[in-house]
Amino acid sequence: MEIFISNSSGKAIYEQITSQIKAKVMSGELKHGDGLPGIRSLAKSLHISVITVQHAYEELQRDGFIETVAGKGTFIALKNKDFLREEQLRRAEDRLSEVVDIAKTNGISLETLINSLKLMYEDD
Repeated sequence: MEIFISNSSGKAIYEQITSQIKAKVMSGELKHGDGLPGIRSLAKSLHISVITVQHAYEELQRDGFIETVAGKGTFIALKNKDFLREEQLRRAEDRLSEVVDIAKTNGISLETLINSLKLMYEDD
């Protein structure tokens, strides 16, 4: 499993790890029961702190993406893909709600906002 860390990213390192693992689960690249590297092993391979990887794994476990079995390791949890997609949609809607509030407060039209969103979506 490859994870890429960017120092120039606006995201914290633990968020980069969690988002990449979540994306691999959503795409089917990682499936229920697949093992993940141990915390120390991943930290060493990425040249980052063990605490950072631990934070990422704790968040992934809290969100139901992984499960840790004492003495055996960390594995991708069994979770409904539709549920995962719905959870991500809810997170996107939360952020969009903030954007709409900013736009309304500052007189930015819906058309301008939609055009900006389209440009960002198509650019990536």
